[in-house]
Amino acid sequence: MYKQMMKLFLLVLVTASSSWVSAADTIKVGVLHSLSGTMAISETTLKDTILMMVKEQNAAGGLLGKQLEAVVVDPASNWPLFAEKARELIAKEKVDVMFGCWTSVSRKSVLPVVEELNGLLFYPVQYEGEESSKNVFYTGAAPNQQAIPAVDYLMNDIGAQRWVLAGTDYVYPRTTNKILEAYLKAKGVKNEDIMISYTPFGHSDWQSIVSDIKKFGSAGKKTAVVSTVNGDANVPFYKELGNQGISAEDIPVIAFSVGEEELSGFDTAPLVGHLAAWNYFMSVDAEVNDEFIDGWLDFIDDDDRVSNDPMEAHYIGFKMWVEAVNKAGTTDSNAVQDAIIGVAVPNLSGGIATMMPNHHITKPVLIGEIQSDGQFDIVWQSSGSVPGDAWSDFLPGSKDITADWQAPLACGNYNVKTGQCSGQNYE
Repeated sequence: MYKQMMKLFLLVLVTASSSWVSAADTIKVGVLHSLSGTMAISETTLKDTILMMVKEQNAAGGLLGKQLEAVVVDPASNWPLFAEKARELIAKEKVDVMFGCWTSVSRKSVLPVVEELNGLLFYPVQYEGEESSKNVFYTGAAPNQQAIPAVDYLMNDIGAQRWVLAGTDYVYPRTTNKILEAYLKAKGVKNEDIMISYTPFGHSDWQSIVSDIKKFGSAGKKTAVVSTVNGDANVPFYKELGNQGISAEDIPVIAFSVGEEELSGFDTAPLVGHLAAWNYFMSVDAEVNDEFIDGWLDFIDDDDRVSNDPMEAHYIGFKMWVEAVNKAGTTDSNAVQDAIIGVAVPNLSGGIATMMPNHHITKPVLIGEIQSDGQFDIVWQSSGSVPGDAWSDFLPGSKDITADWQAPLACGNYNVKTGQCSGQNYE
């Protein structure tokens, strides 16, 4: 009996040991994107992008001699659930990094979790700025890499004089529009020439709002809409524009959250000629982009699928993380945070993206006109890459703030006038 018990004990010990070794031989990559709810229209593709990047990295030999293992969760477009799922990924699943979130409210929900547990989050979507965390890498556009150039284009190239700032009612549109309102007024635009409107997530009844936009645009001045409407609310918004006969020639709309993936679910007829500002379009003419698209279509096994800007941001972020891990020789959060500053990788436009000390990256700015096939004709682009600003130059409380996560400053909220660091820092 004793020998049998010892054999059983040894068998259990060996099995447990083998499982531990097996787990230790993988590097876990957390994927934190909504696969259901109002944001699934945008986020599901980003989950697939990371799965593709993991597969390609494993085929290339893995990382630090180990294979990568993707751990996918569904926060279901539920902002508090993002925090719960992030804690699950870091504390329970022991992921080494997370790629995720779309809305700023979801990122804000996750932020205290990654800071408390010293996790790493790569955030791939344009956002309002006014933030820099040592635990977050912002690979989407800051306002000076999207919103400000978009307004400049509408003002200088289209001749817009009246402005509708239309957004979904949460932190990104409200903060971005606060920046844009201050910027427009600095350019001499009067209060009566700015209309601001917010709607809830998933909003579907656009008739009265579009009617108000049409009326606002009938004052004899060229009017443009700057849209921070997010998620599936865009479908009825553009449909109602068409229903009320508002064409791009009459009142152009420039969107910050409508890309190729969203357009693939639209009847694009009423959208033709309207605009979007991004840092990447599928139509970019570059060999590296062609290779990425070929790899994406092969992975997803559907020739009708498209690529878009947040996918490129994940592509860049993933490549930067791999480079930083190789450079540090470990997936340890602190080591990766130090190693990633200054890391440069190719973007999909034929240029280079660099991670700056404020945890934002350099990006070209592109403005595209929607075509009938759901693609974009690029009508304007910046002369080079634009470094992302964590803190706006146009808000009184922000213009004196800088972010620099390199020693000795190591601060994301440093007031250059007072010499004080507020908020999170290494100490």
